[in-house]
Amino acid sequence: MYDTATRTHAPALPRARRTSVPCPRCRPLPGLPDDTAAYAYLLGLYLGDGCISDHPRGGHYLRIACADAWPRLIEACRSAILAVQPTGSACLLQKQGCVMVTSYGRHWKCLFPQHGPGRKHERHIVLEPWQQEIVDARPWEFVRGLVHSDGCRITNWTTRVVNGERKRYEYPRYFFTNVSDDIRRLYTDTLDALGVEWTRCVRNGKPYNVSVARRASVALMDLHVGPKG
Repeated sequence: MYDTATRTHAPALPRARRTSVPCPRCRPLPGLPDDTAAYAYLLGLYLGDGCISDHPRGGHYLRIACADAWPRLIEACRSAILAVQPTGSACLLQKQGCVMVTSYGRHWKCLFPQHGPGRKHERHIVLEPWQQEIVDARPWEFVRGLVHSDGCRITNWTTRVVNGERKRYEYPRYFFTNVSDDIRRLYTDTLDALGVEWTRCVRNGKPYNVSVARRASVALMDLHVGPKG
């Protein structure tokens, strides 16, 4: 997705809630978000289907696109946003075929320094050390966010001849699809750390999909990730 949005008319700024809780990255000694599990999940969603845009009068909008087909994902995304920014708000803006889970704040760029102009796959995406610390501590939440944004769980099938009779066999499989080499690498590096076996699929000679099909690895993914819902 783009990380900046072009607007003809800027929406009115939401009323800010008074709070004495500063941005964890803007404290004299920068720290981590209080809910690191929610942050890891939201980071995965943002890298897959999120963007940050400026408001002309200050502050930023974080937007995560969630398909209408997955209502539980929409609610999970909204809950993660509110856990990461508990003094803020998150609204649902209906678009064609999807809901934009949207939150206004003045520190989203502090929390997601991967923001920038243009498409993510056209620029270098790397985690800050403090983000990597969170991913190392909460790897399954990060993987879940990536899969819930740019992945899917499907059932593949094949046929085999057994004792002269052709039989159909079905098996589950996880796919993760992202054209950014950097984002795919973040996904596969985390899978490696978790002991999940994966293979790379190509489209038109270029890496595109990451597949998890081995039975033991699919079982791990089912236990910790599961379908979007």
